[in-house]
Amino acid sequence: MATQDFNDLLAFVAVARERSFTRAAAKLGVVQSTLSHTIKRLESQMGLRLLTRTTRSVGLTEAGERLLQSVAPRIEEIDRDIAALMSLRDTPSGTIRITLSDHALEKVVWPKLVPVLKKYPDIKVEFSLDSGFRNIVKDGFDAGIRLGESVEKDMIAVRIGPDWRLVAVASPAYLKAHPKPKHPQDLVDHACIKRRLASGGHYVWEFAKNGPDLRVRVEGQLTFNDSRAMIEAAVKGFGIAYLPEDMVAPQVRSGELVIVLDDWSPKFDGYYIYYPTSRQNSAAFKVIVDALRHHDVRRKRG
Repeated sequence: MATQDFNDLLAFVAVARERSFTRAAAKLGVVQSTLSHTIKRLESQMGLRLLTRTTRSVGLTEAGERLLQSVAPRIEEIDRDIAALMSLRDTPSGTIRITLSDHALEKVVWPKLVPVLKKYPDIKVEFSLDSGFRNIVKDGFDAGIRLGESVEKDMIAVRIGPDWRLVAVASPAYLKAHPKPKHPQDLVDHACIKRRLASGGHYVWEFAKNGPDLRVRVEGQLTFNDSRAMIEAAVKGFGIAYLPEDMVAPQVRSGELVIVLDDWSPKFDGYYIYYPTSRQNSAAFKVIVDALRHHDVRRKRG
């Protein structure tokens, strides 16, 4: 196959996976108009329409779906073979794509990787912030980071962080103007700062205390899909937010936020990095996993 033809197939796979010319162009490092021209040239050479385009979305025709299913695994196999060859170098190198939440990145992953990435400048890492569940193989990721209870069963999983909990917090000004909730069900009478999930729905707040778990659907003026924005809104008195405790710890210490329903806040399994067996052959990937691996100091002392 000619080099240009192969590059056209790479471009097609990127657009097909991202379902967006804008995101695919950013991923490939090209301008959108060039990418559009490349796809049109490929369709012209094949005599087939591969993509359906609207002003808001990009879809696959039947021919496009069959081409993706045929070509994508072969490209991934080539990538794995190249990664295996690159592992023979003295210095680990390559690009690692990881999907994870903002909380996992800020509190677990980034602090651990900063010294490692400075030590290995040839390792490149692309983080995709997403709280939803992704098919990492289909979507072209090398690994995903999610809570232990959410990891896919057919993946290798390595624990990278301790257990943590969510806490409900509000500003002193808000609590002065509204009665402090004593039970999770009291939240239905409060203004709550909601979180939008990647699936499109809202996160249903989960609580637990000496019995079965309790789930509460809250309402409020504001909805975000970003933890930092939720913290800022809570500090400014827009209502009660439900956030990872370690993310709001500075505001709690300073008195900007107050924890409510403390004894109802459940613990969640720590984060795990999960990946298919094929990724184990990459030296760069091994460096990342080893750096993230969680070491329970308390367990060692016991």
